[in-house]
Amino acid sequence: MDPIDELNENLVEFFDRMSSWEQSVIQQGKLNVAGAHAIEKLGHFGSMSMKDLSKDLGVTTGTTTITVDRLEKGGYAVRERADNDRRSYIIRLTEKGNDAYLDHHRHHLSFAKEIASFLTDEEIECFTAVLEKINKEI
Repeated sequence: MDPIDELNENLVEFFDRMSSWEQSVIQQGKLNVAGAHAIEKLGHFGSMSMKDLSKDLGVTTGTTTITVDRLEKGGYAVRERADNDRRSYIIRLTEKGNDAYLDHHRHHLSFAKEIASFLTDEEIECFTAVLEKINKEI
């Protein structure tokens, strides 16, 4: 098999399994995938502007606005006017949002540990380096 075809098949299978796993984790709670991703970013990086959150999520500000609206309605986040620009909003997690972040993050760590359990230390280092390189480029 051509190496690119083999890479493609493995990437598709990995993405499908990762998506299925994440969907099952999220279904246990009251969030959708977009909300969980936003909470993950806000929990990791702290308060962010709508523009920065959109950029980090790789979606439009319109999509982020809908996600943040849902997070606010659910009590996970609040939107506050930025001190330096009254047209801009800063999004921060509430206590409930931070609890959701910690719970979701625990699931991510569990998944990483599961993957690491069948890799050698050298393979973990190599896999991490490859992921870092890919994440910088895409």
